[in-house]
Amino acid sequence: MVKVTTAERVSREASDNYVFQRSLLAYHHAAEIISGDVLEIGTGTGYGVEILAPRCDRFTTVDKFLAPSVPEVENCERLQMSVPPIGFASGSFDYVVCFQVIEHIKDDTEFVREVARVLRPGGKFIVSTPNAPMSLTRNPWHIREYCADELHNLLSIAFSTIERKGVVGNSKIMEYYEKNREGVRRITRFDILDLQHRLPRWMLQIPYDILNRINRRRLLRQNNDLTTSITMADYSVVDETEQSFDLLFIAEK
Repeated sequence: MVKVTTAERVSREASDNYVFQRSLLAYHHAAEIISGDVLEIGTGTGYGVEILAPRCDRFTTVDKFLAPSVPEVENCERLQMSVPPIGFASGSFDYVVCFQVIEHIKDDTEFVREVARVLRPGGKFIVSTPNAPMSLTRNPWHIREYCADELHNLLSIAFSTIERKGVVGNSKIMEYYEKNREGVRRITRFDILDLQHRLPRWMLQIPYDILNRINRRRLLRQNNDLTTSITMADYSVVDETEQSFDLLFIAEK
């Protein structure tokens, strides 16, 4: 089963470049850490497979949907799986990597416990998620978004040590962010009844997705040089701050 790609699944489309390059950085950061047997939860369109798989002995990647774009890599096994539970034996992996997924999972407490279960002693969970204070509007595809302390408290349920990192951007990134903020304001000014926070998520998902895509493509047309010139080097991983676009935490079992 293949899900139709939405703006919620980051692609290589030029209008997604701002988010795509940020997502690439998380994978490259993880690649410097992982080894042995590694599980990725949330394959998405698969752009992280070629980054992570060469850095480990065995790479397993799972997703609710199997995207046809995922590259074939010799030591990589792709599986279709909804989580939680996580369908592997206890102590199967040295690392679990999960980027931009936990905000979509209904039972995040059970999910974190399951991640800890499939990790070996001393294993690490590398997880990224949007930093709630930096969100410009409600994202109805997300069940929740976390501030740093909320994510820390969640991971503390099953992990003994938590390293709190975040992804920040330089002046070029902040210029795009402000232009994006203005685009969102232009759209949400019509929501005088604050329906984005009053209506159930399912009613808002498709309109949000359409408007999000329209806004990104408008930003590309009006700011082509800025949008297309953004690279992974314009982002960096630092100690977590409230201005981090994404939280990037590393929790040790």
